Amino acid sequence: MANRDDRNYRGQRGESRGGQRGRGPAGPRSGGGARKPRSKVSAARRTALDACTLVRERDAFAHNVLEALFVDRTLSPEDRAFCTRLTMGVVQTYGTLDEVIDHVLDNPDDISANVRDCLRISAYEILFLGKDAYAAVDQGVELVRSIVPRAAGLANAVLRRVVKIADEFPFGDPQADLSAFARQQGFPLWLVQQFLKDLGDERGRAAAIASNDQAPVFVAANALRATDREVFDLMASAHGKPSVVRFGQEEPLPGCFRLEDGHAITDGRVKRAFSQGKILVSDAASQAVANLTVQTAAEVAQRCNLGDAPVSMLEVGAGRATKTILLQSNAQRILGRQLDLTTIDNQNFKTGLVRSRTQTYGVDVTKAITGDATKLDREVGQRTFDVIFIDAPCSGLGTLRRHPEIRWRANPQVITEASNIQLKMLKSAAPHVRVGGALVYATCTVAQEENQLNVKRFLESPEGAGFKLQSIDGKAALATRLGPGSCDAHFAVRMIRVE
Repeated sequence: MANRDDRNYRGQRGESRGGQRGRGPAGPRSGGGARKPRSKVSAARRTALDACTLVRERDAFAHNVLEALFVDRTLSPEDRAFCTRLTMGVVQTYGTLDEVIDHVLDNPDDISANVRDCLRISAYEILFLGKDAYAAVDQGVELVRSIVPRAAGLANAVLRRVVKIADEFPFGDPQADLSAFARQQGFPLWLVQQFLKDLGDERGRAAAIASNDQAPVFVAANALRATDREVFDLMASAHGKPSVVRFGQEEPLPGCFRLEDGHAITDGRVKRAFSQGKILVSDAASQAVANLTVQTAAEVAQRCNLGDAPVSMLEVGAGRATKTILLQSNAQRILGRQLDLTTIDNQNFKTGLVRSRTQTYGVDVTKAITGDATKLDREVGQRTFDVIFIDAPCSGLGTLRRHPEIRWRANPQVITEASNIQLKMLKSAAPHVRVGGALVYATCTVAQEENQLNVKRFLESPEGAGFKLQSIDGKAALATRLGPGSCDAHFAVRMIRVE
C-alpha cells in the first residue's frame, strides 16, 4: 500500500556482495595478500547496483535509498543524475528485464539474486536507454566480476544475447499487442489491463506512459511561517523558475508552486527555509486535496454556526505529517486560524514524525494518536468532529512516477484488500461526524474499486445512509489525471452528514 513504512535507510546499507562493505568493492585478489586492483565499474553504476540491491533486499523505496547513499558518497552531478536514472529505471522495469534475462538464460536458476541485480542494470541500458552495446555489456560484466568473479563469463554471454534480441524488443506491436505495450512501458500486463479497465483505452495508455516520466517538483508555502510571495521570490532567486499551479481554469492553488528546475531545493537559502518550516515539498494533487478539505471545513463552520469556535477535525492516516502541515497552513489562509486537529495513524514512528515535523512547521496538533482507524470507537470514544478527513492507505497506483516499486509489488489482491480496509475506515468514521459535518475521503490511486465504487458501497451501507455526496466545483469528485508534466493522480470526495 502507498501509506507504508517508508523509513530512511541511511546507514543501513549492510554488507556488500562478497562480504565487502563500503563504496564499491574491488575486483578479485590476484594472489595471496596482493592488493585488489581498482574496480573498472563507473561510480554511477556501482552506486546504482547498491541501490537496486537494497531496494530488493529491504523492500525499500528507491528514492529513500538513493538519498541515503548520496549522503555517504561523493559523486559528480552527472554521476548522480545517471545513477538516479539507472536506479529508478531498473526499479520501474525489473519484471520486464527479468523476462528478457530469463529468456536468454538456459536456466533462470543459474544466477544468484546479486548477479541478476547487475544484469538488470545493463539490460536496462540496452533495452530502454539505447546505450552503446559494447559499453553496456562491458560494464555489466565488470559489475558481476566485482561481486562474483566466477560468474563474469556467464554475464558476458547473457548480455551479448540480450544485445542480439534488443532490436526485436518489445517483441510485438505495442499498438495492437497489449503484452508488447506492457513490456515497452515496463509494466506487468495485469496492471496495464487495470488501467484500461478503470480509465478507458486512451487515458489508460496515456497514464501508463506518463507513469514513466520524471515526476515534477512542487513545493508548498507554509502560511504559518511565510507568505506565498516570499516563497515564490525565494524559489525564483534560487533559479527554480517557479510557476503557479492551476487545475483547469480555476484560480491558482494557494501556496503551490511548480519548479521548472528542481535543483533549486538544494540551494543553501532554500535549505535554510526548509529548516525554518517555511516550505515543504508536496505534489500539487496532495496540496489540492488539503485545500479542498479546509474549504469544506469552512463551509461546515458556516453551516453549523460555529462562530468563534475552532473547527474540530480528525485526520485519519497522518503518515509523515505532510498533509497535517498542509491542512493547518490552508486553515491559516482560509479560516484565519488553525484547526482543532486530532491525528491518528497505526504506526508509532509516524506518530513521532507528526510530533516532530509539526513543531518545525509551527503546526498545532491537539492530540496525535497511534491506533486503529477501523475501530474509532475504541480510539476516540463517543467524540464527534466537525470534519473527518480520511487520507486512505491505498494501492498508490497514481504515484508510480515517485514510487516505481509499486507496479511490481502490487497485484489485484492488493487493490481488493485496500478497498476493504478503506470501507472499514469509512464505516468506522461515520458515527463520529457531527450532523451537518463532513467526511472527506481521499486516495492516491486510479483504481475504481478503491475510489468511485468504494464511495458507492459506503453510501449504500447502513453506516453511510445518513450521508449525502457534495459536489466539488460541479463534479462528483476531485480526480487529477496522469499526463505529461502533470501532478500525481489523486481522488477525493466529500460527504455531508444530513442525519
